[in-house]
Amino acid sequence: MEKITVEAHINAPIEKVWELYTNPNAIVQWNAASEDWHCPHAENDLQVGGRFLSRMEAKDGSSGFDFTGTYTEVIEHAKIGYVMDDGREAVMSFLPDGEATHLTVSFDPESMNSEELQRSGWQAILDNFKRFVEAVE
Repeated sequence: MEKITVEAHINAPIEKVWELYTNPNAIVQWNAASEDWHCPHAENDLQVGGRFLSRMEAKDGSSGFDFTGTYTEVIEHAKIGYVMDDGREAVMSFLPDGEATHLTVSFDPESMNSEELQRSGWQAILDNFKRFVEAVE
């Protein structure tokens, strides 16, 4: 299957975008695809071979899962690559655009959900991230 790509143009400098994308204290504030889900816990060891964990839960407690993986590439303020624990790969590219940042996320789809559902879910998380970054002073 072909990779799915989502992107956002964020009105903030790349250093701020990078920090808020990778800091666990920030991740728990933006990492959700819809209003009825949240990320109550995040861990991030941002280095090649380092691990990440985002605990994703329905706010009503009806379901949840750990989103986990291992970093394969980390180029500060430019690129993050990782492999999820199920073997799928993802790459985040951070491109400065004046005082703004263009963030692109490409990932291998999984087989349980439709490509469109996966695209819309990952885009919703990225849109939440954009709103969060632009609201932080």
